[in-house]
Amino acid sequence: MGGAVRDLLLDIQPKDYDIATDAKPEEVHKLFRNSRLIGRRFRLVHVLFGREVIEVATFRGHHADNSKHGHSEEGRIVRDNVYGTIEEDAIRRDFTMNALFYDISNFEVLDYCQAVEDIDAKQVRVIGDPELRYKEDPVRMLRAIRLSVKLGLTIEPKSAEPIKKMSALLAEIPGARIWDESHKLFLAGFGLDTFKALEDYHLLATFLGMTETSLEQQDLCQPFIYAALENTDKRIQSGKSINPAFLYTCFLWWPVLSQKASYQEQGYSPAEAMQRAIAKVISNQVQQISIPKRFTQFMREVWLMQHRLESRRGKHLLKLLEHPRFRAAYDFLVLRHQVGEINNDASKWWTDIQTAKPKDKEQMIHKLRPQRRKRPRKRKPSQ
Repeated sequence: MGGAVRDLLLDIQPKDYDIATDAKPEEVHKLFRNSRLIGRRFRLVHVLFGREVIEVATFRGHHADNSKHGHSEEGRIVRDNVYGTIEEDAIRRDFTMNALFYDISNFEVLDYCQAVEDIDAKQVRVIGDPELRYKEDPVRMLRAIRLSVKLGLTIEPKSAEPIKKMSALLAEIPGARIWDESHKLFLAGFGLDTFKALEDYHLLATFLGMTETSLEQQDLCQPFIYAALENTDKRIQSGKSINPAFLYTCFLWWPVLSQKASYQEQGYSPAEAMQRAIAKVISNQVQQISIPKRFTQFMREVWLMQHRLESRRGKHLLKLLEHPRFRAAYDFLVLRHQVGEINNDASKWWTDIQTAKPKDKEQMIHKLRPQRRKRPRKRKPSQ
C-alpha cells in the first residue's frame, strides 16, 4: 500500500512494503507469534521475519466529532484508532499518491483519490482541504517538500499555497518529532535540494531559526551550508555512513560565530566567549529541535577543535590525530577553507600530515615552531 505502490508506478524500487487490513491490531498480533503491537496515537503491528519488519495497519475511519474524538482544539490529530473501511482509510491519508493500494487477491491497483492522475501529472496533491489537513498535522508541510524533491515532482498549486502562511504551526510540534523528521529531510541523499525548498517555502524559521537569521546576515553562511549538504548527499549516494550531528554542526556554526563576537564585545576573552556562545546556541536550538545530548557533545567538540586545528599551536599536536572527533573536525575545517572563511594553509597541512611518515610528521611540526634567535655574546670591555 501507499509509498511502495507509488514508487513502483514511478519506476522506483521500494525500500519496504507495508500492509493494510480490516483486521484489528490485536487480531493481527494473535495471528503472528513473531509480532508486536506498537504505538498509542496510531496503533500498529510489526511482524518480524528475521531482520525484516513488515508494518501492518488497520483501515482507519473518520472521527464522529473532531473536538472530542482524536483532535485537539487547534485541529491537530492526537488519537487515531478509529477503524473504518478501505475507502475511508484512503481518503484520510495525507497525499493522493500515498493512498494507493495493491490488492494481492486479483493483482489490481486500487485508486480512490485519483492518485494515478497526479502521478502522471508529476505532482504532489493533498487529499481534501490543504489548510485543514496541515492543521491536523503541520509535519505534512515538511512531507510535501520532501516528497516533491525526492520524487522530482511539483507541489500542486492549491496544496502549496497555504504552506508559507501556515509555517508557524510547525513550532507547536514536539522537538523530538522534528528531530526524527529532519533525518528524512537531510539524510536521504537529496538534502541540498530539500534545504533550498525549505528556504523557498519559509519553513526554516520554525526549527532552524538562528540558521535562517545567519543566512540573511552573513554572506558565507549559505555557501558553507550548501557545500556541507552537497558533500553529505555524495556520501549517502556512495553508501557511506553519516552522523546527523555533523550537519547540525554546520547549520549552527555561523550563529556560534555571531554569538562569540557579541560576547567578545562585552569583554570576554576569545576562549571564554566561544564556550559561552556554544552553550547559548545549543540551549536555544534544543528548544526547537530535541537534539540528543550525545550529538550536542559531538557538535561542541568539533567547534572547540577548530582553533587548535587552525592555529596549529601548542604541544601534542599529533595527539589530535587520535582524537575521536578529529576526522569530523578536519572535514569541518576543510569546508571552512573551501568557502573562504579561513585563508591559511591549515587544511592542507592537516591533510598532508595524516599520510606523512613519522619522521616527516615531526619535521612538519618542528617547522611550525618559532625559531629562537641567538643572542650575541657580550664582549668583555678591553683593558
